[in-house]
Amino acid sequence: MGQEVSRTDFEWVYTEEPHASRRKIILEKYPQIKKLYGCDPKFKWVAGSMVMIQILSLFIVKDFSWPLLILTAYIFGGVINHSLMLAVHEISHNLAFGFSRPMYNRILGFICNLPIGLPMSISFRKYHLEHHRYQGNEVVDTDIPTLVEAKLFNTTFGKFIWVCLQPFFYIFRPLIINPKPPTRLEVVNTVIQLTFNFLVVYFFGWKAMAYLVLGSILAMGLHPVAGHFISEHYMFAKGFETYSYYGPLNWITFNVGYHNEHHDFPAVPGSRLPEVKKIAPEFYDTMPQHTSWVRVLYDFIMDPAVGPYARVKRHQTGLKT
Repeated sequence: MGQEVSRTDFEWVYTEEPHASRRKIILEKYPQIKKLYGCDPKFKWVAGSMVMIQILSLFIVKDFSWPLLILTAYIFGGVINHSLMLAVHEISHNLAFGFSRPMYNRILGFICNLPIGLPMSISFRKYHLEHHRYQGNEVVDTDIPTLVEAKLFNTTFGKFIWVCLQPFFYIFRPLIINPKPPTRLEVVNTVIQLTFNFLVVYFFGWKAMAYLVLGSILAMGLHPVAGHFISEHYMFAKGFETYSYYGPLNWITFNVGYHNEHHDFPAVPGSRLPEVKKIAPEFYDTMPQHTSWVRVLYDFIMDPAVGPYARVKRHQTGLKT
């Protein structure tokens, strides 16, 4: 468990992120993919139903013992909350109501955020869109671990701890790498979330609130659905910085596993990403892909060739190289 990772630095490259150029090539060959752009009319009902399930579950879990509460949060509530985080991901791309109705998307984001317990829908969008546009940028892309993370968690046991603590790095890393002043909508998001949290505690008690927050945290760490955090961009094969997963967990994660397809075509809703792969299979079938998010977590922890350093990185424009 003390074996150190073999990498001692990130994978620095001097090329542009690959998705914009591949999008252009694919569209030249398959212009019909543009017909998949837009919003998914069923999405708001699916996401809204998950919010209602979590609210109704509060009537049940409020009387659970602490061990049963934690177990339920891990195997049930956390899965739904993680799915709602990925609903927020869809909403950040305006895929719920389309680009012509941005406030409808933001309002649905507030609603999907409620069971998660921590205000994140607006701040996530602010940083996530930059991750798409500046993938790998050493300053702007806050999805990449910091140098401190890579140096501290460089053993098998260290990577295990890093995976368990991943939600906290995911939350606080943007504030360290690329802090931004809060926007008006972030303040609104926070007020709505804190009001909801107060109502949960007032009507259901602290155990119900713990069920929501613990579920969110547990399902972002050492949890099967959290495997996508690592599977998406950690370099398991040299020269490839984005990976797709086509397994069954896509059913409860809005097809976030179709990650090459998503970065190539962020204007396509998750429900239609399999159609992108079907139309242009020669662009995706030949790339390395993951078959299991559980296996991704295991390999990340146990394989000395993989770790927080295993990310493609690009120098910020204007900095000395």
